[in-house]
Amino acid sequence: MQGILYEEPSIWLFLLVTLIMGGGAAWMTGRALAVTWAPVWQGVVYCLLLAAAVRFIHFALFHGTLLSLHYYLVDALFVIAIGLAGFRFTRARQMTTQYSWLYTRTGPFTWRDKPQSS
Repeated sequence: MQGILYEEPSIWLFLLVTLIMGGGAAWMTGRALAVTWAPVWQGVVYCLLLAAAVRFIHFALFHGTLLSLHYYLVDALFVIAIGLAGFRFTRARQMTTQYSWLYTRTGPFTWRDKPQSS
């Protein structure tokens, strides 16, 4: 996997910087956008910027390559996926708590219309 997903000598650096630090920031970004009812496309734009910051951390702290399209896209893929998951998780909670008479939660990321009582 080294060389495909990460360039550092240890996968732990990739997990720490990209998934824990970058993913945590992406989750909170997605959550903040959902709470303010912002559109999901804004989350993608913010996560692309966040992926650049993750790439800079790899470069500044662990001597990674700063301007590598391949590793930027890998970081961006993980950060966007986690950010969209945070957005959807929060939106599902919002829809089922704020509109409890209309929707019921069917999973951590989904909701559906409540059946009409007749």
